[in-house]
Amino acid sequence: MSKNIVLVGASRGIGSEIVHFLAKDKTNKILAFSRNLEAMKTSFSSYSNVICCAVDLSKKNLKSEFEKCFSATFDSIDILINNAGKIVNKPFLELTPEEIQSCYQVNVLSVFETIQAALPFMQKKGGHVVAISSMGGFQGSVKFGGLSAYSTSKAAVASLIELLAEEYKDTKIKFNCLALGSAQTEMLEEAFPGYIAPLSAKKMAEFIAVFSLNSQQWINGKIIPVSLTTP
Repeated sequence: MSKNIVLVGASRGIGSEIVHFLAKDKTNKILAFSRNLEAMKTSFSSYSNVICCAVDLSKKNLKSEFEKCFSATFDSIDILINNAGKIVNKPFLELTPEEIQSCYQVNVLSVFETIQAALPFMQKKGGHVVAISSMGGFQGSVKFGGLSAYSTSKAAVASLIELLAEEYKDTKIKFNCLALGSAQTEMLEEAFPGYIAPLSAKKMAEFIAVFSLNSQQWINGKIIPVSLTTP
């Protein structure tokens, strides 16, 4: 069955691989967001069912930008995947207010605004909102020094999904969160230089794509760890 899919954070790593996986089904229509528009256009040039839209998640008041792109592309949205992330790897006492604010703007506040813009497009048919969090923000998991801004922001996203699932429990809209462990991406290299993950970005992307397409039939309001190793 064809799906209208929005993916935020699509220019590289797992996000790019998610688009490649979903776009192979020509019945799907995908709206991909990233600040790096040229990278998306180059990567997805062979797909007629992928539309690329530039957005800078570090900016405030993003809701109207998302609404404009949604309205120009879709009558309804079936799936929203919030995959974008910003990492700061720095000792706690050295973090600047600007670095903390920037991390939370991209990882938390932009998620609020994306979901606010998307929900009216899901009201009639229902939909599935999938937020990509991290094992660093998963309660009870091993934590790592230097990642306080990043991991706490990802914990906030997980909490948001639980709250929205409760608020919208009487609707057809479902909310879930995937707390990812290590996959071989540029962001992993930033957090753990030299570490080799047991899972490729492509394989992680395949799991996320299939989960996003199907799991709302059985799961709502859950924070699900997806990890083979620590980190």
